[in-house]
Amino acid sequence: MPSSDASNRSAVNPNVAALLTWLVPGAGHFLLGRMRLALIAFIAIEGLYVAGLALTGGAFLELLAPEIRGRFAGALTPEVGNFGAFLLHVRDIDFSDLTPPPFGPALYIGLALTSTSGILNLILASKAHFDARAQSSAVIEGAAIRPGKAVLLGWLLPGAGHLAQGRVARGVFCFVLITGMFVLGCVLAEGTNLDRTRHFYYWAGQTLLGPTAFAAEYLSGHPLMEVRSRYSDAGVMLASVAGVLNVLLLLDVYGFSDAKLFGRPLATEQKAKGGAGRKAS
Repeated sequence: MPSSDASNRSAVNPNVAALLTWLVPGAGHFLLGRMRLALIAFIAIEGLYVAGLALTGGAFLELLAPEIRGRFAGALTPEVGNFGAFLLHVRDIDFSDLTPPPFGPALYIGLALTSTSGILNLILASKAHFDARAQSSAVIEGAAIRPGKAVLLGWLLPGAGHLAQGRVARGVFCFVLITGMFVLGCVLAEGTNLDRTRHFYYWAGQTLLGPTAFAAEYLSGHPLMEVRSRYSDAGVMLASVAGVLNVLLLLDVYGFSDAKLFGRPLATEQKAKGGAGRKAS
């Protein structure tokens, strides 16, 4: 059943809610009238970014080779998920200075925080999109997990979103597949893939695995590459692809929860019904 006061609230365009959240964390829910959530989200997400900047000294695109640095070079980074903070950050970078600043020991922790800020804000934007549609539409109340929460769980641990939805077999399979790919990539690359200063964009792909990638990076200790392994490039690619594939899993858990809460049949159910109808005819 729809919430009791849904009809009393003005409709908010879901795309506008998501876009505003992308620009400023919590802005979409502020527009929806959910002030407490908006404030908490803004403080938490922007707090992560500010803490990351404090630990890195603002280092970001300076990690790239001088010839590929530029204001658009960060478009494929997790930080762009928190677009407002990203723009302010990039604005302060001096691209005319080709000498990178000295990187302190807290650099890697700081980079993990700024990237996490961006990814969490994208998850919040997906929640704002759903909440805007749920505010003016009939949502079936029940045990179905909300899409934003399912996506968050899936980012925290591959397959966890599926498990929370009761799709145990698929969740276990996804965990084994994605985590196995990532571990194999780390082995082939001898852990050198777990370093943003060495593999700036491939590292960004790995962040889509969430804390699993950050924990592996911390435990690796950022080993030096004394002898280049013949399989290192394949390992770097495989670990990054594992993160990108996890995005497909996050889309799957979002779509599943969304369909269940709005009472719509899943694509697989529609195909099954269509096949049964053709057989009967």
